[in-house]
Amino acid sequence: MWNKRLQESSPLPLWFQVADRLRAAIADGTFVAGDALPSESQLNQTFGISRTTAKTALDSLKQEGLIVRKSGKGSIVLEPRIEQPAVEMYSFSDDMLRRGLHPSYKTRFVGRCKATVEVGDALGIQLTSRVYHSRRILKADNQPIGLAQSWVPLSVFGDALPPTAAYLNRHSFYRWLNERCGVVIASARETIEAALAEGELAAELGVPPGAAILVVRRRSNAADGSPVEYAVLHFRADRYRLHLETGIFAKR
Repeated sequence: MWNKRLQESSPLPLWFQVADRLRAAIADGTFVAGDALPSESQLNQTFGISRTTAKTALDSLKQEGLIVRKSGKGSIVLEPRIEQPAVEMYSFSDDMLRRGLHPSYKTRFVGRCKATVEVGDALGIQLTSRVYHSRRILKADNQPIGLAQSWVPLSVFGDALPPTAAYLNRHSFYRWLNERCGVVIASARETIEAALAEGELAAELGVPPGAAILVVRRRSNAADGSPVEYAVLHFRADRYRLHLETGIFAKR
């Protein structure tokens, strides 16, 4: 039970014990997405702790991305974040399916355009070169989780016509490349940074202006090392996170 008596003799601070109880209650489904956690005053009464201790416990859950604190509504449990290992390469569709989520897309643009400086540098092509460009909202269980922009050299398609918006609304672009062009993504180089969502991007992701997002810039390569795609992906920080594991440790 999340509200059983705290262990005052424990070396763990009271706020940590309260946060741990609430975290476990979220994990086991006692509190689900959209539920309000007990207020600071309710936590005071339940555990006999100070308001400062209760606030610290709730603030720690907020920092972990488990809740959002709204004036007049309290501490609201958020949807669990989707976690992507930074060293694994999956299409968005495959990644969502292996997590038991239904992937879907909403294509905002598809067509040809001239390469920008950023795109040209990433793909190693001239600025006058034309590329295939798509802009899609990525959804998990019909909720927006990210926005993907992709640029592909026209030479990658060979004699095949590039995929249409209708196809991209239903399927993975990587699947199309493999089935129609025999192209398999063999390697990629990514950079990841934090940013704030503004204007049209915030509206497309369904977040308020100024909300935190993750920006992933990726160049994907074929087995021979030739560039296949340059993509810029914007993910909601409250729904998506990346993790990295390493076996390299500094000597002490």
